[in-house]
Amino acid sequence: MKTYIFKTCLLRDKKIIREIEVAENTNLYKLAEEIIDAYDFDFDHAFGFFSTIDESGYFKSERKYELFTDLEDEGIEPTGAGSVKKTKISDVWKNPGNKMLLLFDYGDNWLFVVELIGFGKKEAKTKYPRILKSIGTAPEQYPDYDEEDEEE
Repeated sequence: MKTYIFKTCLLRDKKIIREIEVAENTNLYKLAEEIIDAYDFDFDHAFGFFSTIDESGYFKSERKYELFTDLEDEGIEPTGAGSVKKTKISDVWKNPGNKMLLLFDYGDNWLFVVELIGFGKKEAKTKYPRILKSIGTAPEQYPDYDEEDEEE
């Protein structure tokens, strides 16, 4: 089985990088969960993948996949996006250099650039997904702004 190797970074701080390898049959939900975990965040918010890598224009993306699509049966309004649970990474990323924007937490707007950098081959006795490289210290998911205000 083939694996996909992704380089991820924060859109607002490209020096904080995680490289992640996942099996080719991984869905977008599992990929998002692995990326969020690689930055030591809690996987506790809605998210989406967008083809426009832009802080303000991602909602106009030609291609988008959102958790909301998977929640429509629960009364969530349709967004026109594809499903993150039914879409495999191989349906989205075809060639090295292909990128998508991962928006995690529609309130705090954590933005990650997710770039396919290569392919691998699944190795026996190796657990996937796995983190291949971790550069830089991830920011706090929920910084305590009250403490910062008191210091000023």
